[in-house]
Amino acid sequence: ALMRAACASVFVAILALTLLLAPVAHAQRLTISAASSLTEVMEEIARAFEATSPGVRVDLNVAGSSTLAAQILNGAPFDVFASADVAQMQRLVDAGLVRGTADVFAYNELVVLATTESGVAAVRDLATRGLLVVVAAPDVPAGAYAREALADLASELGPGFRDAVLANVVSEEPNVRQVAAKVALGEADAAIVYATDAALFRDVVAFPLLAPGDLRASYPAAVLTTGAHPDRAAEFVAFLRSAEARARLAERGFQLP
Repeated sequence: ALMRAACASVFVAILALTLLLAPVAHAQRLTISAASSLTEVMEEIARAFEATSPGVRVDLNVAGSSTLAAQILNGAPFDVFASADVAQMQRLVDAGLVRGTADVFAYNELVVLATTESGVAAVRDLATRGLLVVVAAPDVPAGAYAREALADLASELGPGFRDAVLANVVSEEPNVRQVAAKVALGEADAAIVYATDAALFRDVVAFPLLAPGDLRASYPAAVLTTGAHPDRAAEFVAFLRSAEARARLAERGFQLP
């Protein structure tokens, strides 16, 4: 009798554990590939989406947009792509890997980020000979935006300004977060990053690279054909335009469509 009671207790315990773990085992897991500049806000949005979607777990894959696009083109089974520019998203559209449309859900501004010891107080200071400048690589959205902005400044600061700044570049990073980190760690004097990245660091100098609205980073998001849960992925992309997601984006310094 004691043996039967013990076996029954074990059975009940195993059954209870099975029932407890069942929802987790069968949860739909969405993998969201997002630009590195979206790291913190996308974590917040993912948790908020999970709270409104029982049985769904969101996993984030964060890197430079060009790196993420390459992963998807090589067959990575991601559900959603949130890029820091339209060009990287277009690569996937052209390859037939996007379901529906890729709509912009946020914008960002470019700023100069500098150490307090660098003496950089205006955009023209980026051309000072010997300054250690860091930018993102040309194929990374932040790097492409930076080079476009420097070219746009030619009318104001002279035709040689862009080349003078690029001559000071000592490192080209694979994503914008690593660019900002170089300045925050004192490994470079100045960098061109997004306003939202600059806001994460203290004891640094930050000011706009261009006049407001002259050039903005655009963030499109889309459902991918490589994912296993297209309906849930579409719900997540729609959630990016919800009042809750927009509030979190605004709190982090992103501009809204």
